[in-house]
Amino acid sequence: MSIKGYEKKVPGKKKNDILLFTLSTCIWCKKTKKLLSDLGVEYSYIDVDLLDSDIEDEVMKELRRWNPRQSFPTIVLNNKKCIKGYEEDKIKELAK
Repeated sequence: MSIKGYEKKVPGKKKNDILLFTLSTCIWCKKTKKLLSDLGVEYSYIDVDLLDSDIEDEVMKELRRWNPRQSFPTIVLNNKKCIKGYEEDKIKELAK
């Protein structure tokens, strides 16, 4: 099963392929989404806690691939590297 199709896209300038793994109730996840939106950057996100359990299992497998600690938010860039947690300076670099 693929996690494609479960992410929600936020329009903006396409600087990188950005995928966020988030929780709908996480303050740091909300801050990350707001910062990216304020920067005008296109990104996609998955609120893991709002998924059905079978889909959530697949998404968590993908999250563990990038962040074995499974912390939120996890930001995957261009399917090559990730930012773990709310790293404001690193996130701002995504808009350059």
